[in-house]
Amino acid sequence: MTSREIIDAPPSTNARIRRLETVLGEVVRGKAEVVRLSLVCLLAKGHLLIEDVPGVGKTTLAHALARSVQCSFQRLQFTSDMLPSDVVGVTIYNAQTQAFEFKQGPIFTQFLLADEINRTTPKTQSALLEAMNERQVSIDGRSYPLPEPFMVIATQNPVEHHGTYPLPESQLDRFLLRLRVGYPDHASERDIVRHSGLAAAAAVAPALSAAEVVQLQEEVEQVRVDESLVDYLLAIAEKTRSHEALSLGVSPRGSQALFRATQALAVIEGRNYAIPEDIKRLAVPVFAHRVVINTRVALAQRASELSERVLKEILAQVEVPE
Repeated sequence: MTSREIIDAPPSTNARIRRLETVLGEVVRGKAEVVRLSLVCLLAKGHLLIEDVPGVGKTTLAHALARSVQCSFQRLQFTSDMLPSDVVGVTIYNAQTQAFEFKQGPIFTQFLLADEINRTTPKTQSALLEAMNERQVSIDGRSYPLPEPFMVIATQNPVEHHGTYPLPESQLDRFLLRLRVGYPDHASERDIVRHSGLAAAAAVAPALSAAEVVQLQEEVEQVRVDESLVDYLLAIAEKTRSHEALSLGVSPRGSQALFRATQALAVIEGRNYAIPEDIKRLAVPVFAHRVVINTRVALAQRASELSERVLKEILAQVEVPE
């Protein structure tokens, strides 16, 4: 192999992922685990829900993730008066051609930032369901495919805040992961104060092309997951369906989501096989938004925090395969 061939050789999977992590880490400071789990969601062909109080960097993370890949990008600020047609598009009559034409909405993009998704009504929220699950939009009896890769990155404020509409279970189940950014440490907050987060996110140079992302997503599907790990995963899911504190457990779609996320984490960690620690690390962010706390239990504290506590309790009860 000549030196020219070595220089022109495509970067390895690990090099591509490290490059992407570096770009995101420069914008989302002091949150290495949040950045890594965001990449898990991207490589697993999932959609990401970021929930936290205002001002901790939810939108900055979403902007940075979308702009770190050379893809089309649209941002929608969800409000209470938004209509489904504002998301998916509308069919209008063209007087010149004397025919109806479909005008595509902002959902026809590769990365869609749905900012404060729970500030709009359930009717408008439901406009995303088909796109997130089937990667297509159906209007007036016709189906329009969405581009690849396609990812919805949604932010939401806690449901206790004024002017929010809780996302229905069917909507939550379509998000692969739910993350919380949380408050930064002192050193990271000092950097944030000195540098504008959104300005830094807007200046992000793409680290990967769309084709490279699709290639990484295909590599994720080749990761080996032993049958013992599948049984371990399913045992955790089954426990959620019988736990006394939960009125709704994890669906089979949730089990599939954890399986894909486990494969993606293995690739990011530089392995072509999954290990039990991958499942333990991902079970809470993949499952917590999919379970429903009993009403009598939820009255005691925030249901979202309690669901995470219940899942950690379940993880401690289920035997880890060797």
